[in-house]
Amino acid sequence: MSLRPSRLRPADVVRVGSAGLRTRPLRVFLSALGIAIGIAAMIAVVGISSSSRAQLDKQLAALGTNLLTVSPGETMLGGRAVLPASSVAMIGRIGPVTGVAAVGRVPDLSVFRSDRIPVIQTGGMSVLAAHLDLPATVAAELADGVWLNDATSRYPAVVLGASAAQRLGVFSVRDGVQVLVGGRYFTVVGILRPVALAPELDSAALIGFPAAESYLAFDGLPTTVYTRTRDDAVTSVRAVLAATANPAAPNEVRVSRPSDALAARQATDQAFTGLLLGLGAVALLVGGVGVANTMVISVLERRAEIGLRRSLGATRGQILVQFLAESLLLAVLGGLGGVLVGILVTSLYARTQTWPAVVPAWATLGGMGATVVIGAIAGLYPAIRAARLSPTEALAAP
Repeated sequence: MSLRPSRLRPADVVRVGSAGLRTRPLRVFLSALGIAIGIAAMIAVVGISSSSRAQLDKQLAALGTNLLTVSPGETMLGGRAVLPASSVAMIGRIGPVTGVAAVGRVPDLSVFRSDRIPVIQTGGMSVLAAHLDLPATVAAELADGVWLNDATSRYPAVVLGASAAQRLGVFSVRDGVQVLVGGRYFTVVGILRPVALAPELDSAALIGFPAAESYLAFDGLPTTVYTRTRDDAVTSVRAVLAATANPAAPNEVRVSRPSDALAARQATDQAFTGLLLGLGAVALLVGGVGVANTMVISVLERRAEIGLRRSLGATRGQILVQFLAESLLLAVLGGLGGVLVGILVTSLYARTQTWPAVVPAWATLGGMGATVVIGAIAGLYPAIRAARLSPTEALAAP
């Protein structure tokens, strides 16, 4: 009667592979920590980037991507061009245009909280004359107060952008607070929330066109015309905006799409994300080296165990599977910890930014796949070394 060689069932592989991990918990923790840090960094970077992208998509869905801006470019001689006063009305006559509003920059003016502020401390704020339908066109919302109307647009009333209000220390309009605009006090009637598609409004003091002409010697010419179109006509409207705004010199008109600027900013963020992913990969590689080092030491310390198992009938293949399984389990433990930490970091950061928390499934699965590959590579040499030990050599080891 011949004895058939023993076989290791999957449950046996897990049991013998985890034996070495259970007897050395501190070493296992420190080794798995390296892989966990690398995986957590990669998951968190991908998750935060995806959450940011989801927030951008949400913003664009709410604000729309059908906003175009028209502004003066340069003349043939390199000077600053101007838009005709009739450009707003002309653009409004384009069929697919659903809304149009303009602002005009009042040059050489600053905004101060009072006349006690040194004139050199302008705070980088600008003074803009604004049309009454500007908020509806650029999807601007008020944080406090009201927008200009037919009456207040003719008198010294001002609406502050979000950044301008913060710099001036104006947080409410209830007390009839006033600010100094071009040497004249204007009453603050409203404060805007940040405007995603028109960030230049955030640092501006906005007054009515009639008031700007009456009190600040404004020439009445628009410097930026915001144009809303139907979603299916953005390209066609964009093609004719320059010629419509200034038929005499369409080459002196600049047409842009604010959502393109947001997309460009997202592309910059993605480049930075790639750099951080590279750093996470380096951390993961370092963690793999730590696992390999742990497994080599484990083989050296457990030569007597290897010799005993070989003398009791374990084959070289079974010894190899045992130590390879131990390495894989060690890497998987680190990977699971890293995935959980990465998801937690992403969720916490997204909550602080009021973003939707998004962790792509491919990132989680890819992270776990990377740990399996790292564990297999890191444990292959120690496992082969353990399998090659002869029973007599292993039992004779001190």
